[in-house]
Amino acid sequence: MKLRLNLILLALLISISGFAQNKEIKWWSPSENSFDVINGQGWTNGLESPYDRLPAKAKGTVRDAVWNLSKHTAGLKIRFRSNASEIKVKYQVGGNLNMAHMPSTGVSGLDLYAKNADGEWLCCRGHYSFGDTVTYTFRNITPNDNYHKLGREYHLYLPLYNSVRWMEIGVADEALFEPIPLRNEKPIVVYGTSIAQGGCASRPGMAWTSILEREMDNPLINLAFSGNGRLEDEVTQLLSEIDAKVYILDCLPNLTLGEKYSENDIYQKVMNTVKALRAKSSAPILLVEHPAYGFESSNKAQKEGTDRLNAAQSKAFADLMTESYTNITVLTQKELNLDLNSFVDGVHPTDRGMEQYALAYEKKLREFLNEPKGKISTTIPVTQSREPASYNWEARHNKLLELNKTNPPKVCFFGNSITHYWGGIPEDPRKNGADSWNKYLGDLSVHNFGFGWDRVENVLWRIYHEELDGFQAGQIVFMLGTNNLHLNTDEEIIAGLKLVYEAVKNRQSHARVLILGIYPRRDNEERVAGLNLKITQLAGEMQLDYSNPGTVLLQENGKIDESLFSDGLHPNADGYNKLAQKIRKLLTQQ
Repeated sequence: MKLRLNLILLALLISISGFAQNKEIKWWSPSENSFDVINGQGWTNGLESPYDRLPAKAKGTVRDAVWNLSKHTAGLKIRFRSNASEIKVKYQVGGNLNMAHMPSTGVSGLDLYAKNADGEWLCCRGHYSFGDTVTYTFRNITPNDNYHKLGREYHLYLPLYNSVRWMEIGVADEALFEPIPLRNEKPIVVYGTSIAQGGCASRPGMAWTSILEREMDNPLINLAFSGNGRLEDEVTQLLSEIDAKVYILDCLPNLTLGEKYSENDIYQKVMNTVKALRAKSSAPILLVEHPAYGFESSNKAQKEGTDRLNAAQSKAFADLMTESYTNITVLTQKELNLDLNSFVDGVHPTDRGMEQYALAYEKKLREFLNEPKGKISTTIPVTQSREPASYNWEARHNKLLELNKTNPPKVCFFGNSITHYWGGIPEDPRKNGADSWNKYLGDLSVHNFGFGWDRVENVLWRIYHEELDGFQAGQIVFMLGTNNLHLNTDEEIIAGLKLVYEAVKNRQSHARVLILGIYPRRDNEERVAGLNLKITQLAGEMQLDYSNPGTVLLQENGKIDESLFSDGLHPNADGYNKLAQKIRKLLTQQ
């Protein structure tokens, strides 16, 4: 009887397991989506195949080797949002699955990263099978964060050294799955060699370009071609078509001195490439020295050769400066800080070497682009998605970038939900004080740069990602910091605000910067008052204007006037009306 019962239970478990395995899966093809979703491409139209890195017009113009390598999907990725606990991917590649010095997971594999609602990066473990069709299954995923049940943002990195013929992503039929459109910011554009293409990373997410992209959280276009990054005019002309945030030229490892190239050839190539890019774009240009691969004295001749290469580039850089070419800098061999343990084969980096590359690049670019970050949370720029049911954070950011181009504001009003849901443009369905906004601010060309749930570090990210670029504002207004009160000390909040204000001064040097004290909130009146004194001091040290209109929301005893609030934090229509009158006077007094 006991044996029979066990057999029945076993059969039941097998039945349940089989049901789970046959669960309905909905499949989605990125290349067939109604809007562009393949990130990392310099061209979204005129492609021979949907996952190419160069447009079809390049065929026959660039050398065949470059064209063939442009079929590799290095640097390409797909972004989507899902609350699935399991994500499947199936696809077919066009070449060999692996190489002697690089595993299948790097050559032909995928990588799945997630961002939680606070903008923190997470890596998903995948179970894979390589064959005619490659499959990846990412199981036991935490589908949601504590803020909501609308899932997380995912970044699926494509193979580094192979082409993709077709691809489908699958989740359970009942799971949420939303493709995310391409971002609007200008990309970092990399022109380089096999090292920049990704050799020999163990997986796509460990290529230095991928690491840099995540650390800078900026779109990146990888135009590296293994063995064929040679600063060629045909490729440079294609690069110049991309409206870049910065161009990185890391081609010296493919320009070895000898029978083919002399120091003068290298000099001329650097000069010609920079001048061709500068003829089309004012974007910053970063020249990168040969890393020398950590050679010791036994490879003295090779070390001397790399030194001569770097010297030729240094001469070109110096002459470009003499000719008044600006916004160019060099990442030196010393700054790359590589050693013998950084390489698989004395040339291509290990994952450790890739991290060293990325760290050196990030440090240099943050200095070059005026995007410093610190070590505490308020000084580390990040995105957020804490309230997707009410609004799409990234879509609002993109809308502001668009508005700044088509209808540049005279006044930029930064803040969190208190500002966001007041009124003004960009339009939002939720408005708690639109009448007072329209009455007192509507004629001043004020754009609402408030985002619900934003903390100091989120505003820092937005400023680093072009929200104050490309136009000249008259005034920049901030009411910021209340969403950090439960997480950070006053000193940490001040450190973050200082970076924010420095970022503004670097981008809008002629604008008046007006700092508003944090508005009072229930049960935090005393702390807010103390923090505002520190903000006053910071504003004075940085020669910025400061005012504290939030005092109109207080009673004589220092507590908030509940009749002016909806929830002890957000003003109601009457509260906004009182604030608006004060703020108008501040904006119109000169």
